[in-house]
Amino acid sequence: MNRTLYTLLFHLGLPLVALRLFLRARKAPAYGKRIGERFALQLPAMRQGGIWVHAVSVGESIAAAPMVRALLKAYPELPITLTCMTPTGSERIRSMFADEPRVQHCYLPYDLPWAAGRFLDHVQPKLGIIMETELWPNHIHQCARRGIPVALANARLSERSARGYARFANLTRPMLAEMSLIAVQTETEAQRFRDLGARPESVQVTGSIKFDLKVDEQLLPRARHLREQWGALQRPVWIAASTHEGEDALILQAHRQLLQLHGDALLVLVPRHPERFPAVHALCSQQFATVRRSAGTPVDAQTQVLLGDTMGELLFLYALADIAFVGGSLVATGGHNPLEPAALALPVIMGPHVFNFLEISAMLREAGALQQVDDADGLAGAVRRLVELPQDAQRMGEAGRAVMRAN
Repeated sequence: MNRTLYTLLFHLGLPLVALRLFLRARKAPAYGKRIGERFALQLPAMRQGGIWVHAVSVGESIAAAPMVRALLKAYPELPITLTCMTPTGSERIRSMFADEPRVQHCYLPYDLPWAAGRFLDHVQPKLGIIMETELWPNHIHQCARRGIPVALANARLSERSARGYARFANLTRPMLAEMSLIAVQTETEAQRFRDLGARPESVQVTGSIKFDLKVDEQLLPRARHLREQWGALQRPVWIAASTHEGEDALILQAHRQLLQLHGDALLVLVPRHPERFPAVHALCSQQFATVRRSAGTPVDAQTQVLLGDTMGELLFLYALADIAFVGGSLVATGGHNPLEPAALALPVIMGPHVFNFLEISAMLREAGALQQVDDADGLAGAVRRLVELPQDAQRMGEAGRAVMRAN
Protein backbone atom coordinates (compact mmCIF):
# COMPACT_ATOMS: atom_id res chain seq x y z
CA MET A 1 0.00 0.00 0.00
CA ASN A 2 1.36 3.42 -0.97
CA ARG A 3 0.43 6.84 0.40
CA THR A 4 -2.23 7.46 -2.28
CA LEU A 5 -4.10 4.27 -1.39
CA TYR A 6 -3.63 4.96 2.34
CA THR A 7 -5.17 8.43 1.88
CA LEU A 8 -8.11 7.02 -0.08
CA LEU A 9 -8.79 4.40 2.59
CA PHE A 10 -8.55 7.07 5.32
CA HIS A 11 -11.21 9.16 3.52
CA LEU A 12 -13.44 6.10 3.10
CA GLY A 13 -13.02 5.34 6.80
CA LEU A 14 -14.13 8.79 8.00
CA PRO A 15 -17.67 7.56 8.88
CA LEU A 16 -16.05 4.99 11.19
CA VAL A 17 -13.87 7.73 12.69
CA ALA A 18 -17.00 9.79 13.36
CA LEU A 19 -18.72 6.78 14.95
CA ARG A 20 -15.71 6.14 17.16
CA LEU A 21 -15.70 9.76 18.34
CA PHE A 22 -19.43 9.53 19.07
CA LEU A 23 -19.05 6.32 21.09
CA ARG A 24 -16.08 7.67 23.04
CA ALA A 25 -17.94 10.92 23.73
CA ARG A 26 -20.70 8.93 25.45
CA LYS A 27 -18.18 7.85 28.10
CA ALA A 28 -15.87 10.87 27.94
CA PRO A 29 -17.83 13.96 26.77
CA ALA A 30 -14.62 15.85 25.95
CA TYR A 31 -14.28 13.69 22.82
CA GLY A 32 -17.38 15.40 21.47
CA LYS A 33 -15.83 18.86 21.69
CA ARG A 34 -13.37 20.74 19.45
CA ILE A 35 -14.17 18.40 16.54
CA GLY A 36 -13.21 21.12 14.05
CA GLU A 37 -9.59 21.09 15.24
CA ARG A 38 -9.33 17.44 14.18
CA PHE A 39 -9.90 18.61 10.58
CA ALA A 40 -7.82 21.82 10.90
CA LEU A 41 -11.01 23.87 11.15
CA GLN A 42 -11.66 26.51 13.82
CA LEU A 43 -8.05 26.39 14.95
CA PRO A 44 -7.17 28.92 17.66
CA ALA A 45 -5.14 31.98 16.67
CA MET A 46 -1.45 31.11 16.83
CA ARG A 47 1.92 32.78 16.49
CA GLN A 48 3.73 31.46 13.44
CA GLY A 49 7.32 30.47 12.78
CA GLY A 50 8.10 28.51 15.94
CA ILE A 51 8.60 24.83 16.78
CA TRP A 52 5.82 22.28 16.54
CA VAL A 53 5.93 19.36 19.03
CA HIS A 54 3.44 16.49 18.82
CA ALA A 55 2.76 14.23 21.81
CA VAL A 56 -0.15 11.86 21.24
CA SER A 57 -1.50 11.63 24.80
CA VAL A 58 -0.70 12.03 28.51
CA GLY A 59 2.43 9.87 28.74
CA GLU A 60 4.10 11.44 25.73
CA SER A 61 3.13 14.94 26.91
CA ILE A 62 4.80 14.34 30.28
CA ALA A 63 7.87 12.89 28.56
CA ALA A 64 8.03 15.88 26.20
CA ALA A 65 7.78 18.48 28.99
CA PRO A 66 11.53 18.66 29.85
CA MET A 67 12.36 18.96 26.14
CA VAL A 68 9.75 21.70 25.63
CA ARG A 69 11.11 23.65 28.60
CA ALA A 70 14.64 23.28 27.22
CA LEU A 71 13.45 24.54 23.81
CA LEU A 72 11.77 27.53 25.45
CA LYS A 73 15.04 28.37 27.16
CA ALA A 74 17.21 27.77 24.09
CA TYR A 75 14.97 29.74 21.70
CA PRO A 76 13.43 32.56 23.77
CA GLU A 77 12.09 34.30 20.67
CA LEU A 78 10.12 31.32 19.32
CA PRO A 79 6.64 30.01 20.20
CA ILE A 80 6.12 26.28 20.79
CA THR A 81 2.99 24.67 19.33
CA LEU A 82 2.23 21.55 21.34
CA THR A 83 -0.35 19.16 19.82
CA CYS A 84 -1.93 15.91 20.97
CA MET A 85 -4.82 13.61 20.02
CA THR A 86 -6.70 12.99 23.29
CA PRO A 87 -8.66 15.16 25.76
CA THR A 88 -6.56 13.84 28.66
CA GLY A 89 -3.39 14.83 26.82
CA SER A 90 -4.88 18.25 26.11
CA GLU A 91 -5.78 18.76 29.76
CA ARG A 92 -2.30 17.72 30.85
CA ILE A 93 -0.60 20.08 28.38
CA ARG A 94 -2.71 23.00 29.53
CA SER A 95 -2.00 22.32 33.20
CA MET A 96 1.77 21.87 32.69
CA PHE A 97 2.19 25.07 30.65
CA ALA A 98 -0.59 27.26 32.04
CA ASP A 99 1.96 29.91 33.04
CA GLU A 100 3.93 29.83 29.76
CA PRO A 101 2.38 32.16 27.13
CA ARG A 102 4.77 30.98 24.40
CA VAL A 103 3.27 27.46 24.49
CA GLN A 104 0.18 27.28 22.27
CA HIS A 105 -1.96 24.20 21.91
CA CYS A 106 -4.52 22.45 19.73
CA TYR A 107 -5.38 18.93 18.60
CA LEU A 108 -3.34 17.57 15.71
CA PRO A 109 -5.67 17.15 12.70
CA TYR A 110 -6.28 13.72 11.27
CA ASP A 111 -3.72 12.45 8.76
CA LEU A 112 -5.47 13.74 5.65
CA PRO A 113 -3.29 15.75 3.25
CA TRP A 114 -5.62 18.77 3.09
CA ALA A 115 -6.04 18.85 6.89
CA ALA A 116 -2.31 18.43 7.50
CA GLY A 117 -1.52 21.14 4.94
CA ARG A 118 -4.05 23.56 6.45
CA PHE A 119 -2.61 23.00 9.93
CA LEU A 120 0.98 23.58 8.76
CA ASP A 121 -0.01 26.72 6.84
CA HIS A 122 -1.75 28.01 9.98
CA VAL A 123 1.27 27.38 12.25
CA GLN A 124 4.14 27.62 9.73
CA PRO A 125 6.69 25.92 12.02
CA LYS A 126 10.43 26.05 11.39
CA LEU A 127 10.77 22.51 12.79
CA GLY A 128 8.47 19.59 13.66
CA ILE A 129 9.25 17.22 16.54
CA ILE A 130 7.17 14.07 16.94
CA MET A 131 7.36 12.11 20.19
CA GLU A 132 8.05 8.36 20.19
CA THR A 133 6.25 6.47 17.38
CA GLU A 134 3.35 8.69 16.30
CA LEU A 135 4.18 8.47 12.58
CA TRP A 136 1.66 9.97 10.15
CA PRO A 137 2.64 9.69 6.44
CA ASN A 138 0.64 12.69 5.19
CA HIS A 139 1.76 15.04 7.95
CA ILE A 140 5.39 14.10 7.35
CA HIS A 141 5.01 14.43 3.55
CA GLN A 142 3.31 17.83 3.85
CA CYS A 143 6.23 18.99 6.02
CA ALA A 144 8.70 17.72 3.40
CA ARG A 145 6.81 19.60 0.65
CA ARG A 146 7.15 22.82 2.65
CA GLY A 147 10.80 22.27 3.56
CA ILE A 148 10.03 21.79 7.25
CA PRO A 149 12.49 19.35 8.85
CA VAL A 150 10.87 16.69 11.05
CA ALA A 151 12.55 14.92 13.97
CA LEU A 152 11.28 11.84 15.77
CA ALA A 153 12.26 12.27 19.44
CA ASN A 154 12.56 9.55 22.08
CA ALA A 155 11.80 7.10 19.28
CA ARG A 156 10.96 3.53 20.14
CA LEU A 157 10.01 0.66 17.88
CA SER A 158 9.17 -2.79 19.22
CA GLU A 159 9.80 -5.90 17.17
CA ARG A 160 6.04 -6.37 16.76
CA SER A 161 5.54 -2.79 15.54
CA ALA A 162 8.47 -3.13 13.15
CA ARG A 163 6.86 -6.22 11.60
CA GLY A 164 3.64 -4.25 11.19
CA TYR A 165 5.39 -1.37 9.44
CA ALA A 166 7.32 -3.81 7.23
CA ARG A 167 4.06 -5.17 5.83
CA PHE A 168 3.41 -1.72 4.33
CA ALA A 169 6.89 -1.04 2.97
CA ASN A 170 5.65 1.13 0.08
CA LEU A 171 4.14 3.48 2.65
CA THR A 172 6.75 3.20 5.41
CA ARG A 173 10.01 3.53 3.44
CA PRO A 174 9.23 6.88 1.74
CA MET A 175 7.85 8.26 5.01
CA LEU A 176 10.98 7.38 7.02
CA ALA A 177 13.23 8.62 4.20
CA GLU A 178 11.60 12.07 4.56
CA MET A 179 12.52 12.29 8.27
CA SER A 180 15.45 14.59 9.06
CA LEU A 181 16.34 13.01 12.42
CA ILE A 182 15.27 9.89 14.27
CA ALA A 183 16.56 10.06 17.86
CA VAL A 184 16.22 6.47 19.05
CA GLN A 185 16.30 5.06 22.57
CA THR A 186 18.44 1.96 21.83
CA GLU A 187 20.72 0.57 19.12
CA THR A 188 18.35 -2.37 18.60
CA GLU A 189 15.54 0.03 17.73
CA ALA A 190 17.89 2.12 15.59
CA GLN A 191 18.61 -0.92 13.42
CA ARG A 192 14.88 -1.60 13.06
CA PHE A 193 14.37 1.93 11.71
CA ARG A 194 17.27 1.50 9.28
CA ASP A 195 15.89 -1.84 8.10
CA LEU A 196 12.53 -0.18 7.44
CA GLY A 197 14.06 2.46 5.18
CA ALA A 198 15.28 5.32 7.36
CA ARG A 199 18.43 7.00 6.05
CA PRO A 200 21.32 5.71 8.22
CA GLU A 201 22.72 9.23 8.69
CA SER A 202 19.38 10.40 10.12
CA VAL A 203 19.27 7.73 12.87
CA GLN A 204 20.99 8.52 16.18
CA VAL A 205 20.91 6.63 19.48
CA THR A 206 20.25 9.15 22.25
CA GLY A 207 18.71 7.08 25.07
CA SER A 208 15.30 7.65 26.61
CA ILE A 209 14.09 11.16 27.43
CA LYS A 210 12.01 9.54 30.18
CA PHE A 211 15.16 9.26 32.30
CA ASP A 212 15.11 13.09 32.47
CA LEU A 213 12.20 13.02 34.93
CA LYS A 214 12.60 15.71 37.59
CA VAL A 215 10.92 15.15 40.96
CA ASP A 216 9.74 18.23 42.85
CA GLU A 217 11.67 18.32 46.14
CA GLN A 218 8.42 19.06 47.99
CA LEU A 219 6.64 15.98 46.61
CA LEU A 220 7.78 13.41 49.20
CA PRO A 221 7.31 15.75 52.21
CA ARG A 222 3.78 16.57 50.97
CA ALA A 223 2.98 12.88 50.60
CA ARG A 224 4.34 12.05 54.06
CA HIS A 225 2.29 14.88 55.57
CA LEU A 226 -0.89 13.50 53.98
CA ARG A 227 -0.15 10.00 55.27
CA GLU A 228 0.34 11.50 58.72
CA GLN A 229 -3.08 13.15 58.44
CA TRP A 230 -4.54 9.77 57.52
CA GLY A 231 -2.77 8.10 60.44
CA ALA A 232 -1.27 5.75 57.87
CA LEU A 233 2.49 6.09 58.36
CA GLN A 234 2.69 2.52 59.69
CA ARG A 235 0.15 1.00 57.28
CA PRO A 236 1.42 -0.91 54.23
CA VAL A 237 0.39 1.22 51.22
CA TRP A 238 0.78 -0.07 47.67
CA ILE A 239 -0.25 1.52 44.39
CA ALA A 240 -1.48 -0.03 41.15
CA ALA A 241 -1.08 2.75 38.59
CA SER A 242 -2.22 3.25 34.98
CA THR A 243 -4.44 0.18 34.99
CA HIS A 244 -6.50 -0.99 32.02
CA GLU A 245 -9.79 -2.80 31.57
CA GLY A 246 -9.49 -6.42 32.69
CA GLU A 247 -6.62 -5.58 35.03
CA ASP A 248 -8.48 -3.96 37.93
CA ALA A 249 -10.25 -7.19 38.91
CA LEU A 250 -6.89 -9.00 39.07
CA ILE A 251 -5.43 -6.25 41.25
CA LEU A 252 -8.40 -6.35 43.61
CA GLN A 253 -8.03 -10.12 43.79
CA ALA A 254 -4.40 -9.66 44.82
CA HIS A 255 -5.41 -7.02 47.37
CA ARG A 256 -7.98 -9.40 48.91
CA GLN A 257 -5.22 -12.00 49.38
CA LEU A 258 -2.94 -9.40 50.95
CA LEU A 259 -5.64 -8.28 53.40
CA GLN A 260 -5.96 -11.85 54.71
CA LEU A 261 -2.45 -11.50 56.15
CA HIS A 262 -2.11 -7.72 56.50
CA GLY A 263 -5.56 -6.47 57.36
CA ASP A 264 -4.52 -2.80 57.48
CA ALA A 265 -3.09 -2.72 53.92
CA LEU A 266 -4.24 0.17 51.72
CA LEU A 267 -4.39 -0.03 47.91
CA VAL A 268 -4.19 3.13 45.78
CA LEU A 269 -5.78 2.16 42.46
CA VAL A 270 -5.29 4.58 39.54
CA PRO A 271 -7.04 3.72 36.23
CA ARG A 272 -5.26 4.95 33.11
CA HIS A 273 -8.29 6.58 31.45
CA PRO A 274 -10.72 8.94 33.21
CA GLU A 275 -13.78 7.57 31.40
CA ARG A 276 -13.22 4.34 33.37
CA PHE A 277 -13.27 6.03 36.80
CA PRO A 278 -16.99 5.38 37.53
CA ALA A 279 -16.87 1.71 36.50
CA VAL A 280 -13.70 1.03 38.49
CA HIS A 281 -15.18 2.82 41.51
CA ALA A 282 -18.25 0.60 41.31
CA LEU A 283 -16.04 -2.50 41.07
CA CYS A 284 -14.00 -1.45 44.12
CA SER A 285 -17.03 -0.43 46.19
CA GLN A 286 -18.68 -3.82 45.70
CA GLN A 287 -15.80 -5.51 47.52
CA PHE A 288 -13.94 -2.97 49.67
CA ALA A 289 -14.38 0.18 51.73
CA THR A 290 -13.42 2.67 49.01
CA VAL A 291 -12.68 6.40 48.99
CA ARG A 292 -12.45 8.52 45.83
CA ARG A 293 -9.52 10.92 45.73
CA SER A 294 -11.64 13.45 43.83
CA ALA A 295 -14.19 13.59 46.68
CA GLY A 296 -11.61 14.93 49.13
CA THR A 297 -12.81 12.44 51.77
CA PRO A 298 -9.94 11.57 54.11
CA VAL A 299 -8.67 8.01 54.29
CA ASP A 300 -9.36 6.45 57.69
CA ALA A 301 -8.51 3.16 59.39
CA GLN A 302 -11.45 1.40 57.70
CA THR A 303 -10.51 2.50 54.15
CA GLN A 304 -9.15 -0.38 52.10
CA VAL A 305 -8.93 1.21 48.63
CA LEU A 306 -8.22 4.79 47.55
CA LEU A 307 -9.33 5.34 43.95
CA GLY A 308 -7.03 7.81 42.20
CA ASP A 309 -9.65 9.46 40.00
CA THR A 310 -7.91 12.80 39.49
CA MET A 311 -5.71 14.04 36.65
CA GLY A 312 -2.12 15.24 36.91
CA GLU A 313 -1.45 13.64 40.30
CA LEU A 314 0.15 10.33 39.40
CA LEU A 315 3.62 11.16 40.75
CA PHE A 316 2.07 12.40 44.01
CA LEU A 317 0.01 9.21 44.33
CA TYR A 318 3.17 7.16 43.72
CA ALA A 319 4.85 9.18 46.49
CA LEU A 320 2.09 8.11 48.92
CA ALA A 321 2.96 4.44 48.43
CA ASP A 322 5.63 2.03 49.64
CA ILE A 323 5.37 -0.40 46.71
CA ALA A 324 4.38 0.23 43.08
CA PHE A 325 2.72 -1.96 40.49
CA VAL A 326 2.81 -0.41 37.00
CA GLY A 327 -0.27 -1.26 34.97
CA GLY A 328 -0.97 -2.18 31.38
CA SER A 329 1.30 -5.15 32.04
CA LEU A 330 -1.05 -7.86 33.38
CA VAL A 331 -3.04 -7.38 30.16
CA ALA A 332 -1.49 -7.25 26.70
CA THR A 333 -1.25 -3.44 26.52
CA GLY A 334 2.54 -3.38 26.79
CA GLY A 335 2.98 -1.64 30.14
CA HIS A 336 3.53 1.96 31.18
CA ASN A 337 6.52 3.91 32.40
CA PRO A 338 8.30 2.18 35.35
CA LEU A 339 10.79 5.04 35.70
CA GLU A 340 8.27 7.23 37.55
CA PRO A 341 8.14 5.00 40.65
CA ALA A 342 11.85 4.20 40.27
CA ALA A 343 12.65 7.91 40.50
CA LEU A 344 10.88 7.92 43.88
CA ALA A 345 12.94 4.91 45.08
CA LEU A 346 9.92 2.58 45.12
CA PRO A 347 10.28 -1.15 44.44
CA VAL A 348 8.55 -1.80 41.10
CA ILE A 349 6.36 -4.74 40.07
CA MET A 350 5.08 -5.35 36.53
CA GLY A 351 3.22 -8.11 34.73
CA PRO A 352 4.57 -10.10 31.77
CA HIS A 353 3.50 -7.61 29.04
CA VAL A 354 6.18 -4.90 29.00
CA PHE A 355 6.92 -4.55 25.28
CA ASN A 356 6.36 -0.75 25.36
CA PHE A 357 9.26 -0.46 27.81
CA LEU A 358 11.25 -3.57 26.96
CA GLU A 359 14.76 -2.11 27.33
CA ILE A 360 13.93 0.03 30.37
CA SER A 361 12.15 -2.77 32.21
CA ALA A 362 15.04 -5.14 31.44
CA MET A 363 17.50 -2.56 32.77
CA LEU A 364 15.53 -2.17 36.01
CA ARG A 365 15.06 -5.93 36.35
CA GLU A 366 18.77 -6.62 35.88
CA ALA A 367 19.60 -3.98 38.49
CA GLY A 368 17.27 -5.68 40.98
CA ALA A 369 14.78 -2.78 40.98
CA LEU A 370 11.86 -4.50 39.24
CA GLN A 371 10.10 -7.82 39.76
CA GLN A 372 7.96 -9.35 37.04
CA VAL A 373 4.88 -11.44 37.92
CA ASP A 374 2.49 -13.45 35.77
CA ASP A 375 -0.91 -13.12 37.43
CA ALA A 376 -2.92 -11.98 40.46
CA ASP A 377 -1.42 -14.67 42.72
CA GLY A 378 2.09 -13.65 41.71
CA LEU A 379 1.25 -9.99 42.33
CA ALA A 380 -0.17 -10.77 45.78
CA GLY A 381 2.94 -12.77 46.66
CA ALA A 382 5.31 -10.05 45.47
CA VAL A 383 3.53 -7.30 47.41
CA ARG A 384 3.34 -9.49 50.51
CA ARG A 385 7.07 -10.25 50.37
CA LEU A 386 7.96 -6.56 50.10
CA VAL A 387 5.63 -5.70 52.99
CA GLU A 388 7.16 -8.38 55.19
CA LEU A 389 10.77 -7.75 54.10
CA PRO A 390 11.14 -3.96 54.09
CA GLN A 391 14.90 -4.29 53.67
CA ASP A 392 14.28 -5.96 50.30
CA ALA A 393 11.88 -3.18 49.33
CA GLN A 394 14.45 -0.56 50.29
CA ARG A 395 17.19 -2.35 48.32
CA MET A 396 14.99 -2.50 45.21
CA GLY A 397 14.07 1.18 45.55
CA GLU A 398 17.68 2.25 45.88
CA ALA A 399 18.60 0.15 42.83
CA GLY A 400 15.91 1.88 40.79
CA ARG A 401 17.06 5.33 41.80
CA ALA A 402 20.65 4.33 40.92
CA VAL A 403 19.49 3.36 37.39
CA MET A 404 17.83 6.78 37.04
CA ARG A 405 21.02 8.58 38.13
CA ALA A 406 23.23 6.47 35.83
CA ASN A 407 21.12 7.41 32.79
